[in-house]
Parts: sequence; structure tokens; C-alpha cells
Amino acid sequence: MVKKKKPTKAQQRKIKQRRSMFLAILALFVLGLALVILMQFRAVEKPKPYTQDIPEQYVAIYQRAAKEYGLDWFLLAAVHRVETKFSTVEPMISSVGAIGPMQFMPCTFVGWSADGCPATGGVGSFTDDDLVDPAIIKKYGGYGVDANGDGKADPWDLEDAVFSTANFLADNGAKDGKEAQAIFKYNHSDVYVKDILFYRDEFKKAWNKDIATK
Repeated sequence: MVKKKKPTKAQQRKIKQRRSMFLAILALFVLGLALVILMQFRAVEKPKPYTQDIPEQYVAIYQRAAKEYGLDWFLLAAVHRVETKFSTVEPMISSVGAIGPMQFMPCTFVGWSADGCPATGGVGSFTDDDLVDPAIIKKYGGYGVDANGDGKADPWDLEDAVFSTANFLADNGAKDGKEAQAIFKYNHSDVYVKDILFYRDEFKKAWNKDIATK
């Protein structure tokens, strides 16, 4: 019986190297496969189930803003629902600096031509007074609106914020029926667009059903 020769140390090192290389390639393959599956899952991600009616006290605000800018008022309700769950999220400041019930970036509200806007990713360096000053907003071409006539266009005031959102959406195509385009401009996410349109449709169906039963 012929005994097999024991591999030399050099051969053992080569075997270990090949084994390590194989395991590394296998790990990369598994990781790549997992990423592909995750991306596919995110691509078909569905909006969260409809779980909340429109708060009655906000309806008149949505309707007035929609009439002013030629929009579907359910669209404004949907934005409010998705952004801050009808102003119930605290604090209403996002991780990227969006503020208020409708989550405006300060530079979108006041105007991107203001100093420091591109460099700060849209947060800007506004004083509290400049942020709500209609004259400053007009100067820099922002979307902020003084809807309640108190002399301030305040992104933290719901009425001002809703009218400002209507102003933005209308200017970006919603008044011409290009709602998906306008929503994407508001938040550059396909999932976000689907969420907004989902809630708009659900709110509209629930509202019309409620009217029909009265």
C-alpha cells in the first residue's frame, strides 16, 4: 500500500490561500445576490396601508389652497399625511433640515438664489425674521406664502405651509394635470410619489363614500 505524501508547508499554504480565495469569492457572490434582491424589493415596495382619515379641522385649508392654485385638495391632504402624519410627528424637523407640517427645505421656501443655499444643501443661513418675510421670499423667488394675512409666510404655520405647498406643486406641473411630476419635484423619490398618489386616491374614495351615505 502506497502512503500519500504529506503536503509540504508551501503546498499547505497554497491550499489555504486557494480556500480563502474561494470563500472570499463566495462571500462576495452572496453579498451581491442579497443586494440585488434588496433592490428589487425596494423597487416594488408598496405604500403603507391607509389607516387614517383626514382631520376635519384641516379640510377647509386644503380646499381653499387647492382652489387658489387649481389643484386637487386631496393631493394636499396626502402630502400633509405622508410628511408629518397631519402634524402629529415631533419634532417636525427632518434629518436633512426640512421643517414644518409640510416639510419645506428653507431654501425652497425662501428661494434657492439666497446666499448659502447650494452650499448648505437647502438649509440656508436665514434668520428667523428672513425665513418668514414675504419681501425676502419674493426677492429670492421662493414658494412661501402668507395665506392668513398676518404679514408672515411661516413654514411652521399650517395654513401658510399648505398654501406654499400648493404654490410649489402648481408651479411644477400639478395645475396642468402633471401631479406625479410635481410630487417628484417636491421629494425626489419614486416611492414617495406612489405614497402620495395612494393616499390621495384613498382619501378621495373615503370622502366620496361618506358623502354618498349622508
